[in-house]
Amino acid sequence: MLEAIGTVSQRWVGSPVERKEDQALLTGQARFIDDLSPIPGIRFAAILRSPHPHARIGRIDLARARELPGVRGIVTGKDVSDLIGPVPSVVKAPLAYYPIAIDRVRYVGEPVAVVIADTRYIAEDACDLIGVEYEVLPAASDLQSATARDAPVIHEKVGSNIISQRSFSYGNPDAAFAGADRVFEFSYSYPRYASTPMETFGVIAQFERAPDRYTVWSNFQGPFVVQPLMASALRVPGHRLRLITPPSSGGSFGIKQAVLSYIVLLAAVSRKTGVPVKWIEDRAEHLTASSASSDRVGTVAAAFTKDGELTGLRFRNTANMGAHVRPPEPASLYRMHAASNGCYKVQNISIDNELVVTNCTPVGLNRGYGGPQFYFALERIMDIAARGLAMDPAELRRRNFIPVDAFPYRAPAGAIFDAGDYDAALSELLRIADYDQLKRRRDEVRGKGGLFGIGLAAGVEPSGSNMAYVSLAQTAQDRRRADRKSGANASAVVSVDPSGQVTLRLCSTPNGQGHATVAAQIVADALGLHPNDVDVVTEIDTLTSAWSIASGNYSNRFAAIVVDAVAKCAEQVAHKIKLLAADALDAPPEEIELREGYARVRGQSNKGLPFRKAAARAHWDPAGLPDNATPGIHEAAVVSPPVLGSPDDEDRIASAVTFGFVIDLAAVEIDRRTGAIRIDKYVSVHDVGTQLNPKIVEGQVYGGFAHGLGAALFEELAYDERGNFLSGTFADYLCPTAVEVPPIEIGHVETVSPVNALGAKGMGDGSSMLTPAVIANAVADALGRDDISLPLNLRRVWALANGHAVRRRPVAAPVRAEGMAVGAGALTGSGEISLSAPVDEVWRRLLDPSELAAIIPGCRGLTQDGPDRYSAKVVIGVAGIRGTYHVQIELRDKKEETSVRLVGKALGALGFGSGSGFVSLRPEVGGRTHLQYRYEADIGGKVAAVGQRMLGSVTRYLIAQFFHSLERRLGPAGGSGWRSWWSRLRRYGRNGGEP
Repeated sequence: MLEAIGTVSQRWVGSPVERKEDQALLTGQARFIDDLSPIPGIRFAAILRSPHPHARIGRIDLARARELPGVRGIVTGKDVSDLIGPVPSVVKAPLAYYPIAIDRVRYVGEPVAVVIADTRYIAEDACDLIGVEYEVLPAASDLQSATARDAPVIHEKVGSNIISQRSFSYGNPDAAFAGADRVFEFSYSYPRYASTPMETFGVIAQFERAPDRYTVWSNFQGPFVVQPLMASALRVPGHRLRLITPPSSGGSFGIKQAVLSYIVLLAAVSRKTGVPVKWIEDRAEHLTASSASSDRVGTVAAAFTKDGELTGLRFRNTANMGAHVRPPEPASLYRMHAASNGCYKVQNISIDNELVVTNCTPVGLNRGYGGPQFYFALERIMDIAARGLAMDPAELRRRNFIPVDAFPYRAPAGAIFDAGDYDAALSELLRIADYDQLKRRRDEVRGKGGLFGIGLAAGVEPSGSNMAYVSLAQTAQDRRRADRKSGANASAVVSVDPSGQVTLRLCSTPNGQGHATVAAQIVADALGLHPNDVDVVTEIDTLTSAWSIASGNYSNRFAAIVVDAVAKCAEQVAHKIKLLAADALDAPPEEIELREGYARVRGQSNKGLPFRKAAARAHWDPAGLPDNATPGIHEAAVVSPPVLGSPDDEDRIASAVTFGFVIDLAAVEIDRRTGAIRIDKYVSVHDVGTQLNPKIVEGQVYGGFAHGLGAALFEELAYDERGNFLSGTFADYLCPTAVEVPPIEIGHVETVSPVNALGAKGMGDGSSMLTPAVIANAVADALGRDDISLPLNLRRVWALANGHAVRRRPVAAPVRAEGMAVGAGALTGSGEISLSAPVDEVWRRLLDPSELAAIIPGCRGLTQDGPDRYSAKVVIGVAGIRGTYHVQIELRDKKEETSVRLVGKALGALGFGSGSGFVSLRPEVGGRTHLQYRYEADIGGKVAAVGQRMLGSVTRYLIAQFFHSLERRLGPAGGSGWRSWWSRLRRYGRNGGEP
């Protein structure tokens, strides 16, 4: 239950009201996408995904999979392409995007086929039985390899991996740099990472005929601007693609916008198979193939006077789009464009943008969406300049802030900053942090030889995006040829039923932020009720909801725009209630006030009507209503801030409706011996305008900080040089937990926004945009060096602190196994053991097919194909991922009873592998055999995504299991027992599988 703060007549907006959503969540009553079974006859989908980053698809053998009992259908890319068209994009390069591979796969995890079965288990098993012939092609796994002169071309019709280039200039940047006293430049790379919400993607799709139409339930968050694009791809009118969201969603942070691909795919699958289908993504799929933030390389340059005035900025940005450009990309590169001055009053800016495709997962919305990359460049160069100018970093920023009397402020690239007092926020930050004391502590630690640093970062937070800003990827001439785009509609519907119960419908599809609570507070204030008296419906149904293309949950739009629609709609209802009460009480409507559940005549507390009775008149006595009142109470409000117009011919655009302000400070101490970073203090000050609910604001601050901390210290979606994905489990993709998240101190400076009814600004991104730059600046200060890149994990920080080179790729150097190339992701190892049988017996067992079948882990049958050549079916499980592999083994370089080399390769639905193992034997006293081995193994596909750390351990375990089985079959005595053997293996074994 909600707890009132004071009496029910208080103002609810601004109070720390407990969340309406929590009771259902904490008692297990909330309904998520996987809880829904909205129609009978649902079948379940599993997706066969590519193990290769780049390959042509040859023959697909579905025969064995179709024979599995319970399989209802299998759909391939060719089947899908016959039913649908590509998903449109604002980038007009000829690279058609389908949600499934047609004739070529372009990233690890790209869908190749979809199996529909009576259960998910059967569907998964059927995937293992599908045989796909691939012609493996060279891959470009990062921006450097994709833009090299000899790079493999990912989309042949484009002819290049550079799919878009645009240059922009505002003011006179050339003159600013020519006249500068000092110019500072910083080249950087920013990693790819993701949001990893607790709940993954989910889709339930149903196709029906007469007329042809689709109904899809999914945890899609919007923006619903892509609904017309999905309908276009599915070749139906927009009103025949009905999208329904569940009542609850287990987090998103942007990434669930990317479920649009699976909405289109599963809708087409339902049409092809004739049954409704349900698909719930597993965690491995989510990390491997859902979506990611865009990794970026770039250069930023800043021109300064000798007094520290910032006069010019130059940005050169190269952004990785992944294998395809999915809508709304390339928005991640353009979201911060109109505010490219940050919080500074610099007027001269040039920007060069380049979009590149690679053999990686396509990118999309992620918390901060383009902000972390932008601020890493801008706020790093501010700290670099402060050091070069011998100025305090806080003072340099203060000197260049937009002054408080300049608001509303038009930025050079078109953004209109609504309100702010950046100077006051900085002062509050320094006060909370006790900045002078921190600097004294830094001096003390450094005096003792330690590493201590202080970092700052400041920035504006755009909220309520203009739907037209992404069209900056097009030239003004191209935009003139297309239909005009602008604005950001938001809608709200409030109804009051005959019993006086109030229901509000939102268009913002929340993913856990507490929209229902805040919206109920707003309506309760307008109607003189308690928030408990207001039911809030947060799910969207495009058939029945008031929605538009801007609907959805993204870009912090709730506090910036949606609350305005809620407030206006609530006022419309309040006006009607006052009309009805005034007629009943024989008083002018302007004298009626709504308080404490009553409509009363102002100043006459004994003359009033309960709210429910006033509302009931509109339903029960429509013939007796006053002339200016209509029957029923069902009000709708739609707003679109007028400031959000189309881009002009000079590429200026008001890209968002409100601009909050965030300024953070971190003090860190680094352990030179281990590379560990200890956050000594972290302070975050926010200007979010009116705090609609301080409790929810605090939660958003902590959440944004945790995401930013993960990006700064832990998280990276890593690929090797051939495009194999390496971080597909939480063993290698490390997210911060409660143990790693330090306490933070939070402060607020409130400047009320003039652009909405409540003066609020969005704040859902917050420190997720700044923390990576703040931590990097603190580490740079501690180490006295500027070549800082993320994530700042132990390996990287240790190398920086001890003067060693930092390898960019988290993989080993290439090795070569006999007869095959083994790539940069190879696992290597060696060891020696003692076996309880003579050499001739061990040799015989190793070369006997029946013995090999018995001792190979997971072997389900082995056949001899020729002299020293064998085929086997092997079942192996890694980190909960179990799969069947078809293995070929060849014995080479045999020296009788002395040594042999085993060369093999394996292929299965979970991936592929190849390797070489060299075994040598020599006799020991007592009729025993001393065996030495060394191996190189190269693994790719889904199984490689479990991560190098875990694969190294699994490889060691499988080899140990092989020799354990051999020892057991050598005789009942088993030498001195397997425990003795195991201790020897542990003592002598060595492994280099951890790169």
